[in-house]
Amino acid sequence: MPTHSSDLRLNTAGDGDVIDLTERVEAIVADAGVQDGAVSLFVPGSTAAITTMEFERGGIHDLRATLDRLIPREGEYEHNRLNRDTNSHAHIRAAIVGPSETVPVRDGRPRLGIWQQIVLVDFDDRPRERTVVVTVTG
Repeated sequence: MPTHSSDLRLNTAGDGDVIDLTERVEAIVADAGVQDGAVSLFVPGSTAAITTMEFERGGIHDLRATLDRLIPREGEYEHNRLNRDTNSHAHIRAAIVGPSETVPVRDGRPRLGIWQQIVLVDFDDRPRERTVVVTVTG
């Protein structure tokens, strides 16, 4: 089974920044020449996540608002106390959403729904340089 791996490098604004990766992933799949298989994405680090969603202003707002209610930025977090840090909320949010996604590839394209995009969400409390590892198998 052939495997093709590529890294996407990008800068984020942090604080729940959501970046659409779909077109870049589609290009990597096309370059790999895989017609039927899978594409997997993984973000190294403990304060960012990969997921799929409808990438539009309202959906992004609602995702951020929901996570703010569930896991507020301010709070009595042991991680922050022990490490004199300010980003425990980012670690928790990233752990819940998860660092990876796998999407089927059919006819040379990721098999996504019509309103579904692949996104990186950076929950850290500051801008970051991120790498997303993309692996295409077929």
